[in-house]
Amino acid sequence: MTIQVGISACVFGERVRFDGGHKQNRFVVDELSKHFTFKPVCPEVGIGMTVPRPVIRLLQVAEGDERLVESKNQSIDYTDKMKAFADKQIRQSDNMCGYIVCAKSPTCGMERVKLHIPNNNTVPGGTTGIYTRELMEKMPWLPIEEDGRLCDPVLRENFVFRVFALHDFYQSVRNNLSVNAFVKFHSRYKLILMAHSPAAYKTLGQMVANIKDWDIDDFWFEYRQQFMDALKERASRKNKTNVLMHLQGYFKRSLTKDQKHELATLIHSYREGNQPLLAPLALIKHYLREYPDPYLQIQMFIDPYPEELKLRYGL
Repeated sequence: MTIQVGISACVFGERVRFDGGHKQNRFVVDELSKHFTFKPVCPEVGIGMTVPRPVIRLLQVAEGDERLVESKNQSIDYTDKMKAFADKQIRQSDNMCGYIVCAKSPTCGMERVKLHIPNNNTVPGGTTGIYTRELMEKMPWLPIEEDGRLCDPVLRENFVFRVFALHDFYQSVRNNLSVNAFVKFHSRYKLILMAHSPAAYKTLGQMVANIKDWDIDDFWFEYRQQFMDALKERASRKNKTNVLMHLQGYFKRSLTKDQKHELATLIHSYREGNQPLLAPLALIKHYLREYPDPYLQIQMFIDPYPEELKLRYGL
């Protein structure tokens, strides 16, 4: 199983920055590399810039017109070359399941990148790097995250989970584009959708229920976009508590009074913020081994990615 993920080459540890350095992310190299096949790309080197090289910046020459130029000689403009390079990369990224970009970079930054105006001041709030903007506009379903934001346990878990989910979608549906494949895939993610977006849970459920009214290729594109948009929403503690209570209901005829009380107490403790999500989930998985349920056993909410990544420890 190969899960392809793009990455800014400097974040992967390659010495391609303007000063010949790198910004290697240890979590990426030490942990994610065990599960993902990374494709390192430095857009600046990709358009023929050297290492080391002159510093570049984003310049707003007019409202909505941002140019990629050299800081010391703004007449040297790399905008068109960079957009052409991005377009070429995107056309070769059909199997890409995620992308990790370098923060603050005028080419790769995802947010709050410095945007200069001709008098050398900057625009409040900044902008998006020109290469990453092309990715986001032309592949809006693709999970994209900055290296620095991966230090946040919630953002880290959400990004990695979305990468695994998109790969699962491709493996389950793309090579077998059929009503049955969509129904089976959607069934496995029902509780995930309930946790991330109750609204999307209803909308996507209705879409799948009416799938025979769609052209299957149109359904593919629409479902992928709405599914990935839903997973991008943060799964709140309240929503996850609702899912845990939903899971609890499947054991009401199997558990003793004391077992029901123990599980309910753990779920309540999680809801109050006194226990991590793993506490009630561990007990649910224990009961699921004792009292197997075909529907629960396929639910991705219970085991969405390899346990050794330890992503749920802080949730």
